[in-house]
Amino acid sequence: MTLSATSRRIENGVLVVAILVAVFLPLVDAVGRPLGGFHVPGSATYLQQLTLWLAFLGGMIAVRESKHLTLSTAEIFAEGSRARRLVRVLAHAVAAGVCALLTYGSFQVVMADRQQGSVLPIGLPVWVSELVMPLALALAALRFVWLASDRWRGRALALAAVPLAFALGLLPPPSGTSFWALVVLVLVAALLGAPVFVAMAGVGMLLFFSESTPISAVPAEIYRLVASPTLPAIPLLTACGYVLAESRAAYRLVRFFRAIFGWMPGGIAVLVAGVCALFTTFTGGSGITIIALGGLVYPILREEGYPEGFSLGLVTAGGSLGLLFPPSLPVILYSVVASVPADQLYLAGLVPGLLLVVLTAAYGIFVGRRSQKSTQTFSWREALGATWGAKWELSVPLLVVGLFASGWASLVEASAAAAAYAIIVECFVTRDIHPWRDLPGVLLRGGVLVGAVLLLLASAMGLTSYLVDAQIPDQLLGIVRAHVTSPLVFLLVLNVFLLVLGSVLEIYSAIIVLTPLVVPLGVAFGVHPVHLGVIFLANLELGFLFPPVGLNLFLSASRFGTPITRLYRHVVPFLVIMGGGVLLITYAPALSLGLLKLLGK
Repeated sequence: MTLSATSRRIENGVLVVAILVAVFLPLVDAVGRPLGGFHVPGSATYLQQLTLWLAFLGGMIAVRESKHLTLSTAEIFAEGSRARRLVRVLAHAVAAGVCALLTYGSFQVVMADRQQGSVLPIGLPVWVSELVMPLALALAALRFVWLASDRWRGRALALAAVPLAFALGLLPPPSGTSFWALVVLVLVAALLGAPVFVAMAGVGMLLFFSESTPISAVPAEIYRLVASPTLPAIPLLTACGYVLAESRAAYRLVRFFRAIFGWMPGGIAVLVAGVCALFTTFTGGSGITIIALGGLVYPILREEGYPEGFSLGLVTAGGSLGLLFPPSLPVILYSVVASVPADQLYLAGLVPGLLLVVLTAAYGIFVGRRSQKSTQTFSWREALGATWGAKWELSVPLLVVGLFASGWASLVEASAAAAAYAIIVECFVTRDIHPWRDLPGVLLRGGVLVGAVLLLLASAMGLTSYLVDAQIPDQLLGIVRAHVTSPLVFLLVLNVFLLVLGSVLEIYSAIIVLTPLVVPLGVAFGVHPVHLGVIFLANLELGFLFPPVGLNLFLSASRFGTPITRLYRHVVPFLVIMGGGVLLITYAPALSLGLLKLLGK
């Protein structure tokens, strides 16, 4: 076995073990509490450190596997052309330089923490565990250099970016033209293939450096992030979603919805809307729904006589439904960034989320009454059998909500229970996933996504910190107040703003970047923070479909081999219908807040 293969196996193994331990720790506290208060001493601190390891180790492996979010336009250059090779070197050179600076900044943070002398309950100094940050970032920088080219000359050029980046620190802080030239360089590199986290971290460090503030201010923000008590729910729910997505859960859910709605005219369209919403709930709107379910439900629609355009539009729209339901990941992320209780967001999102599903399904019934060839006779036996067959998947949201809302478990403990439940069910009950042969690969893929998301979140927090320090939200608030006086007009402007930017930015980026700008505006115009969160997420749900660059449009065009320009007209009816639902959610706060008031939240 080569050194490279051995290194991969060690990295993969450590990441999988970290995920499993992160699942185990909260469960010990949750189960031990009613049994005399048994718990693991310092488990919260251990979980924070595990989350740190998942972020940086997963992010490093994401570099190795080229799984970081990118906005690459390099595909406009012909494969193998000189221009394509040059832009690849440029993008990776900037990524290597930024990661090298992050390595230096994070090492400074670790050394500062060393002075505090904090020690984990097992006797290990906290700073030793935190060394995963500079070590992972340094290895990521080297991997960007290696991936810059298939030739040593290209790799040498990318490597030269590292000392050049450090050389900037010997010069006076950039200002004016030199500052903007560096910002443009970082942004161009992002457009040409550098990960989005590189762009955010690079611009953040440039902004701090231009103010003569140490660049360690960017990695220092990680500690404010890691200290969030709900952050560990992100890797736990991601693991749960990946386990369910890799099993035969989709087939069981399709059978369930077919048994319940197949007798209706248009019932197959209701089936697709329902199963897509539930699957998106598990997988967090990361696009897995279209990829995993598209090949299953699209042929069903066509076989039943639905038009091709409608079928494509429904599957594309269905990939964003369910974003507001528990245990959806974007809700947790918004909760962390906006400091809004996740349980209240989940409760507030139930009725609005159902509204969007019902509106989509209703349009499906309207089309199905004219197009569907036949309906199946309703059978109580099949309905009960299908419900029993899908009982494990259907119970996951109920498990999370039940444990959390009842007060028996915190959000992190409920998320750990969902992850453990999914693993046990799919490995040992349904046996869709082999516990030794398949499960490590499933958890690894989930861990890579976790690393990519958390590293993006950590980098963006540094940029957000500068924006807050520079009072950008206050300046934006002043501009809006000068031109908008009515809360109703503000909400309409907010919808347009979120819809457009939500279609351009990937959902996690949109939450991280836009939330700190939007929340102060909502407070100023008297919008309830929880209602604002539902409006925000509902608009992002709609942004998945918004031409020309909504994420679901690209995924659907790729999955079904359809030109994206042709797909635009197929999603317009769903865009209009769901847009009406978003407006109703926006201007009828009772849809979001009614259930909270009913439960006394």
